[in-house]
Amino acid sequence: MDSGENEYRIARFRERLARDDTAELGVRVEARGEVVLLTGTVPTAGEREEILRLAETELAGLLVRADLTVACIDPPERPEELL
Repeated sequence: MDSGENEYRIARFRERLARDDTAELGVRVEARGEVVLLTGTVPTAGEREEILRLAETELAGLLVRADLTVACIDPPERPEELL
């Protein structure tokens, strides 16, 4: 597979992340040599898994590395004490 086709597939994957149910704009997708790197923060572990599933489908045959952090959006267990 040539690099032009890979670039097209990566661009299509970026577009897919920005639309549909995912609508995830906080994830960066970039080609670094032979590796496609996914970085960023997502709101839930389920969303992270969905993005990884999409990457596996859309970027099949490419080496994908993911550094996706799940944001902790749960409310605190107790009130914050201000001094």
